Amino acid sequence: MNVLQTAEPDFMLEEDVVLFSDSVGKWLDEHCPPEEIERWKHDGKVPRDLWLKSGAAGLNCVSTPEEYGGMGGDYRHEVVLMRQMGWKGADHYGLSLHNAIVAPYIFHYGTEEQKQRWLPKMASGEFATAIAMTEPGAGSDLQGVKTTARKDGNGYVVSGSKTFITNGQNANLIIVVAKTDPSLGAKGTSLIVVETDDAEGFERGRNLDKIGAEGNDTSELFFNDVKVPADNIIGGGEGLGFIQLMQQLPQERLNIAVQGVAAAERGLASTLDYVKQRKAFGKSVIDFQNTQFKLAEVKTKLTVAKVFVDYCIGQHLQGKLDAATASMAKYWVTDIQCEVIDEMLQLHGGYGYMNEYPIAQLYRDARVQRIYGGTNEIMKLLIARTL
Repeated sequence: MNVLQTAEPDFMLEEDVVLFSDSVGKWLDEHCPPEEIERWKHDGKVPRDLWLKSGAAGLNCVSTPEEYGGMGGDYRHEVVLMRQMGWKGADHYGLSLHNAIVAPYIFHYGTEEQKQRWLPKMASGEFATAIAMTEPGAGSDLQGVKTTARKDGNGYVVSGSKTFITNGQNANLIIVVAKTDPSLGAKGTSLIVVETDDAEGFERGRNLDKIGAEGNDTSELFFNDVKVPADNIIGGGEGLGFIQLMQQLPQERLNIAVQGVAAAERGLASTLDYVKQRKAFGKSVIDFQNTQFKLAEVKTKLTVAKVFVDYCIGQHLQGKLDAATASMAKYWVTDIQCEVIDEMLQLHGGYGYMNEYPIAQLYRDARVQRIYGGTNEIMKLLIARTL
């Protein structure tokens, strides 16, 4: 999809990246057609076997090295996957969280034994994954988590609750942000992996009823004195979790910006189709000057957003993307995403408020983008510290 008619940066035009994009699009057409996505929304989650199907197609862990079962690509391949899912309306499938958030924690910080134990099963789809940061009383304030992992014999006992956890109903490997030493504040935070199959004391709560993204399971999770082996702490040592989170959150925020542009591009393509076909007062809606001006504004704002996100992707590929710039991308793009989708819904008139039109789903899905991954207010605070 190139509804914005912008040139791709050279690093996205390498043959293997282009071919991968085509193959992802074809796989989504086959396995995630509109009627299947409607079933996800009805069920409140994607079918568990979809993880196995995407694993067999080489879509799981695409930027994880081949020696750990991955495709051996890089962040460009994750971008391609996120964009295609956004363009096809399949972004309720939480695969990008699995690939571009959970897997990097294990690959970058895990011990060799941890990488060999978990990553191949993530690549195959045997493990679906989640990361449990948010708690009922701690959202963007990661230093405020209350979940604990206390030493007990040769392992740890994890106690606490989490909420708003993406992939929470399907996940059977969950990275839990917990305090191994509550007296040390951020320095007492660790990331500990809970393998949920047959884990005594682990309980899935409600699959939460959301405004949008209904096909993506978002859950409450309860850890009622769950026993975990000592070697499940990522990196093998206590107290490293907060640093690990801070180092990986820029990529998570860039992911959100990439997804925001892709969703808005789909909205623009859908809106253009609608205003060209819809008649009012004897002519197509696209022929009204107000429609043309509004869509000119939308295209301009999205073009600026895409060019900035492409710049951030380039910086990230070189290891130069800093936290403040990632925060700029996350907050600005998601604000623009909500703004332009609202404008495009308005151009649909009453039909824009009907669920049968894609713009209605895009409108509902967009709103959370300004909240998760750190609220946009937190993003501005991080940016302000650089002034």
